[in-house]
Amino acid sequence: MPRVRAERRLLRGPVVAAMLLAAIVIIGTIGYVALEGWTWFDAFYMTITTITTVGGGEPHAMRVAGKWWTIIVVTIGFGILTFTLLTLIGYVIEGRLGVAVIERRMRRRVAKMTGHFVLCGYGRVGCEVARNFIQEHIDFLVIDINPDSLVRASREGLTVVNGDAADIATLKEAGVDRARGLIACIDSDENNVYVTLSARVLNPKLFIVARANRDDTEPKLRLAGANRIISPYTIGGRRIASLAMRPTAVEFVDTVLSANNGQLLLEDFTIPDNSTWIGSTIASLTPEGDEVIILAMKRAERMYFRPSDAQLAGGDEIVAAGPPDGIRDLEKRLFRVTQV
Repeated sequence: MPRVRAERRLLRGPVVAAMLLAAIVIIGTIGYVALEGWTWFDAFYMTITTITTVGGGEPHAMRVAGKWWTIIVVTIGFGILTFTLLTLIGYVIEGRLGVAVIERRMRRRVAKMTGHFVLCGYGRVGCEVARNFIQEHIDFLVIDINPDSLVRASREGLTVVNGDAADIATLKEAGVDRARGLIACIDSDENNVYVTLSARVLNPKLFIVARANRDDTEPKLRLAGANRIISPYTIGGRRIASLAMRPTAVEFVDTVLSANNGQLLLEDFTIPDNSTWIGSTIASLTPEGDEVIILAMKRAERMYFRPSDAQLAGGDEIVAAGPPDGIRDLEKRLFRVTQV
């Protein structure tokens, strides 16, 4: 995995220095045991005091061979000890050790995530997507290769994966096989196509929303496996026109879709294949006096508006509007399943 390899590169210096230090301590101890016939503890004690140059006296009288060994140990050992200390100090001052620790902690957090969204790209569009996810309390992580974007996301307390989202190894590290959906909103259309294709290969059931900056990119994204394709420029133009022509209607839709709205919510639900409501009519979902309204039903890629007499089937998607309590109650009723 990319992050694992980067983490190993960060820790390579301290690990090598520590191994060299351990090696000289072991070799020095063995040498004193072999040359002077001392106990292992006395030999270890002499090696440590020699390497650190703190002195402390010899545990026993030393022969000429032992003195020559001491010269060798202090010359090599003090050099290795100095190298080790300078390496550790350098890592602390440069912050690389902290980065390695943070990346390992982040990797563990990602490994625990399931049913989450994978947000590829943390530019202006990605930031807005993340803001809405946060407001809706949606579990998600960010993939980006730009250092500035990663720093911004980390400062916001987001879970991040450092790597190229078009790389299958990076997507695997982000848990795409366990994810609920993926948003490809990188500035480059070509990268969004690669991301979509790679994600679809890893998870055929993944719901993918992809960004297209050019009109000719949309068919490519559709062939790559995107479920929905969004053009920020097209959406922005339509919204400006709608606000100019129908300001009140647009304001109403914005209010309904707002995560901070506490009066009226707009939600969509997918009917489970083992739901107890299969075969029942749409009208039976909202009995008389219920504040929730079923606005539409989607079946086989076709949308039906206010289909009150239609019978529900597994996989149907319905759009409902109503107060938060009513929406939550409808959700509980819909997801009651038949006991096997």
